[in-house]
Amino acid sequence: MYTLDNYDFSGKKALVRVDFNVPLNEKLEITDDTRMKTAVPTLQKILADGGAVILLTHLGRPKGMYDEKMSLRHIIPHLTKLLDRKIQFADDCIGAEAKQLASQLKPGEVLLLENLRFHKEESAGDKEFAHRLAELGDVYVNDAFGTAHRAHASTYTIAGFFPNDKMFGFLVDSEISHIDKALKRAKRPFTAILGGSKVSTKIQIIETLLEKVDNLIIGGGIGYTFIKAMGGDVGDSLVENDHIPVALKVIEKAKQTNVALHFASDCVAVDRMDNDANIDHCFIDKIKKGWQGVDIGIKTATRFAHVIENSKTILWNGPVGVFEMPNFSTGTLRVAMAVAITTDRGAYSLVGGGDTIAAVNKYSLGHKISYISTAGGALLEYLEGKELPTLAAIRRQIF
Repeated sequence: MYTLDNYDFSGKKALVRVDFNVPLNEKLEITDDTRMKTAVPTLQKILADGGAVILLTHLGRPKGMYDEKMSLRHIIPHLTKLLDRKIQFADDCIGAEAKQLASQLKPGEVLLLENLRFHKEESAGDKEFAHRLAELGDVYVNDAFGTAHRAHASTYTIAGFFPNDKMFGFLVDSEISHIDKALKRAKRPFTAILGGSKVSTKIQIIETLLEKVDNLIIGGGIGYTFIKAMGGDVGDSLVENDHIPVALKVIEKAKQTNVALHFASDCVAVDRMDNDANIDHCFIDKIKKGWQGVDIGIKTATRFAHVIENSKTILWNGPVGVFEMPNFSTGTLRVAMAVAITTDRGAYSLVGGGDTIAAVNKYSLGHKISYISTAGGALLEYLEGKELPTLAAIRRQIF
């Protein structure tokens, strides 16, 4: 199998699937360009070899219809700065214009195709749609780990049209290597921190991690289901009642595998979801009716930090509070600082998931983390031990 390093792109037109699904503000300005910056090394390698680049990506969820707010035109100015060259643009990812621009592309030039998800065939993994994309280039490079869990036309089906000229980009290779380092070569103690809103989205990864970690810290919205399962009063906090039996099974499995489960003992509760709401600092199992927990408390933050700072490997996915609101960000900040401090002391830290990355960047601690994964759902599924379809499509023939 080819790798980016052993492939000569000279005179080739490389179709590169990137993940430029970046957040935009109300002025349609990029607020976090992490996903774009991490793709630059792959693009520079192709261009330096004397190849041309045709970029494939999606932005947002337009549901198969054109939406000007999700047009990739909005990212062209920033992409121009990142690559230090003019970016050509096709108003559609398929069709006459895309074909003409691709055919005229010269070595060293970059062509950005319009949002793939303006076509419903993309998410459906349509073979004919994938073929029309494949016709535009000579070689296929997948550098979009964030979409690796989706068998879409541009991430999965298209690879079938390049039986001898397909490979991972530097970002995907890096993601796999760093995640494997945490999962398969972890130095102990190994601590995982899981936050976020719903237990249902994290239950499989929790069960997988119970076979790999020494400590499992559970915070954020998912923690309240566990607290209620143990008999606590959580007021109007987010709880998935149908997952209470599952939570109890997790607690029992942790005992069987000798994994230390760490839950919050105190929290910040509010009478409404607003930064200026009335606040109550209370025990997490004694939240008043009509109130809901929005952050871990000071005692919990100190205890979580102690566990983190005595670890050699750290995996963090999901904030432990509603950090987007300043008054409820203390817990997530304390966790982020503990991860950064421990990394400085020689521990290996892996942080992943959009909200977690946003938190780390908000506190300007990204440079203190060993590796920041750009993936969300793909990271979770890889951690769960699932074979991701787009990785399989590169590694073997799919049709």
